[in-house]
Amino acid sequence: MDTFTNVASGPGIFWGQLRSNRLALAGAAIVVLMFVLALLASFVGRDPGAIDVGHQLLAPCPEYPLGTDDLGRDVLARILHGARISLLVGFVAVGISTCIGIVIGALSGYYGGWIDGVIMRFVDIMLCFPSFFLILAVVAFLEPSIWNIMIVIGLTSWMGIARLVRAEFLSLRERDYVLAAKALGARDGRIIFRHILPNALSPILVSATLGVAGAILVESALSFLGIGVQPPTPSWGNMLIAGKQTLGTAWWLSVFPGLAILVTVLGYNLLGEGIRDALDPRLKQ
Repeated sequence: MDTFTNVASGPGIFWGQLRSNRLALAGAAIVVLMFVLALLASFVGRDPGAIDVGHQLLAPCPEYPLGTDDLGRDVLARILHGARISLLVGFVAVGISTCIGIVIGALSGYYGGWIDGVIMRFVDIMLCFPSFFLILAVVAFLEPSIWNIMIVIGLTSWMGIARLVRAEFLSLRERDYVLAAKALGARDGRIIFRHILPNALSPILVSATLGVAGAILVESALSFLGIGVQPPTPSWGNMLIAGKQTLGTAWWLSVFPGLAILVTVLGYNLLGEGIRDALDPRLKQ
């Protein structure tokens, strides 16, 4: 019996495994906290674009817990609104890459033969290019915008999911319930998406969770290089590059956005690892 079927038939076992993993719970708490702060950013902080020349480069204080930047803007407000950008990029980019990876991996694993050979050779070619430099090359020809970034990241990061889905399909397509569905005359599309795919969701869920962290890092790196989200829209990446100019005198402009990236990525990685452990039957006692 496959992993996902075990989880589906005993969700209590899965949640019990997840709750027993303290690191996974810590990751989940970080993810939920960042999500709530991003949703409430407009209500719990100042206007991130409000310029106040009388409060330039203020160190952290009761009025400005994370200080202000060189234009007098509240760093806390900008970090909270930057969380929206990072989470939006992470979820949309991973959604795009997951959809592409599922379709390509399912076709490759289900049909096999020359179809599998052609598809996997294309995947191998895509994997030969360093992902970040491929993204840089594509973004360089496009107008810097959040939507272009999300699309480009999604279109260049589906290969890992495709290989995971293919491996699952190669195993599951020989199961009795698949052979029975074929004998009853079920169409390939129904077999793929109704019978096999639900039983192959475990590695997809883990990969998608970890992929959000990777997408956030890529977006931050692109914004840091000046070809991502453009000022004055707050992004953790462009806040880092702005803080670099005054790192010796205003350390908080770089430290706090960097910590936001670190904590958020760590949270998704811990949660993803915890989900993987909870879904792995070999780790269940």
